[in-house]
Amino acid sequence: MAGFSLLALLDDITSILDDVALMTKVAAKKTAGVLGDDLALNAQQVSGVAAEREWPVVWAVARGSLVNKLILVPAALAISALAPGLIGPLLMVGGAYLCLEGAEKLFHKFFHRPVPEPAAEDPGAEAPGPGQEKQKIRGAIRTDFVLSAEIIVIALGSVPEGSSLAVRAGVLSLVGLLMTVGVYGLVGGIVKLDDLGFWLLKVSGGRGLRGRLGTGLVGAAPWLMRILAVAGTAAMFLVGGGILTHHLPFWPAVHDPLAALPPTWLWPALTQGLFGLLAGAALAGVVGLAGRVFKRAGR
Repeated sequence: MAGFSLLALLDDITSILDDVALMTKVAAKKTAGVLGDDLALNAQQVSGVAAEREWPVVWAVARGSLVNKLILVPAALAISALAPGLIGPLLMVGGAYLCLEGAEKLFHKFFHRPVPEPAAEDPGAEAPGPGQEKQKIRGAIRTDFVLSAEIIVIALGSVPEGSSLAVRAGVLSLVGLLMTVGVYGLVGGIVKLDDLGFWLLKVSGGRGLRGRLGTGLVGAAPWLMRILAVAGTAAMFLVGGGILTHHLPFWPAVHDPLAALPPTWLWPALTQGLFGLLAGAALAGVVGLAGRVFKRAGR
């Protein structure tokens, strides 16, 4: 009797694992689009640090991403069970935050007067301090939280209704883990492309195929990081605008005619990005005005 019970338990566990594997595959396909945005955003967020600190920064953000998912998975399960109507508004708050952060990056880029940096050969020049590094890490983890929330919600939506709690928890946990390993593994590789190029140049003496490959990597790495910086900012508006418009009742009337125009993927994405840009600019104006009001009130 005990043996029969053990076999039944193992059969149940095997069935759950099969369901988790199958639904994780479906959820991974549905979240692949967000994965690209997540990669561009996080590669942008961890760029600009000293070479010897690149991997420690990536690892710190990856740990923060895992903590985000440890928070988000049980929270998503609880909200979906107790108050499913809250998922949409909470996602909209996250989408608004992404739009605001993107707008602030643009304003800082085009309207902020840069402070001259000390020359690299100046013996008194200092590398970015630990405070700046921690601020960059915190910003990257905050951005990851919003993107992770969208990934978790999309994965949750791909699990059929009536699935057991164990299956839903397994799918969300596995998707979250795979996305974290995939994104930050690629980010870690991207930020070290130039180091790989220098290593190839060193071992080859600059000659042969390895030398040419090393030269190409060293030359391409800065351009790749610039492209990812632009793509990361654009992704903030695309993802944030997409989240906001998805929950607007009138948006299907705008989206459906545009989705019929070739190329069908371009025009909806452009309108979502433009909406995200406008929303971010409006929020940045409100935040800036509120900051000035509070500053005057505190005098």
